[in-house]
Amino acid sequence: MKKTVKLHDRTFRVMIPADELDRAIDRVATLINADYADKVGEGETPLFLGVLNGAFMFMSELMKKVEFNCELSFVKLASYSGMGSTGKVSELIGLRNNVEGRHVIIVEDIVDTGESMEHLLRSLEGHKPASVEIVTLFFKPGAFKKNFPVKYRALEIGNEFIVGFGLDYNELGRNFKDIYVVTNN
Repeated sequence: MKKTVKLHDRTFRVMIPADELDRAIDRVATLINADYADKVGEGETPLFLGVLNGAFMFMSELMKKVEFNCELSFVKLASYSGMGSTGKVSELIGLRNNVEGRHVIIVEDIVDTGESMEHLLRSLEGHKPASVEIVTLFFKPGAFKKNFPVKYRALEIGNEFIVGFGLDYNELGRNFKDIYVVTNN
């Protein structure tokens, strides 16, 4: 693991090593497995809906730990520019699955203000799923401005800007297995 990395005009240092991420994903997968064990039956296959691009690594690791039959799909939303949220959510790839009467678990890399999740929840509402829950690798309680539950939170962090494990700074840094935080430079 590199102690620091330079991406574009910023330097980042290690904040959370890969083994800590793995333990957090184990914890959240155990909760999901317990909650959905009795919901999986004939014709009731839960759908994990990953939010691209950031959630792809988290979803990959989470799926290795899910112990029930499920389906996977992805949507692509955009709300960030540089190091901050634009406050506007664009749907670049929309829902392609029939979710009526199904349990949907949204897989997100990070929930901060909640704008993207609120947009996706409103979109799913019209499709009449049996239930919708959110699992996120990172939750920023200090930045969260919405009033919906985020049931499964692998890790809570402050308002730091982080990269790695799917999260990026202007499209760089997604490939790191550790989480890096921007330094004050």
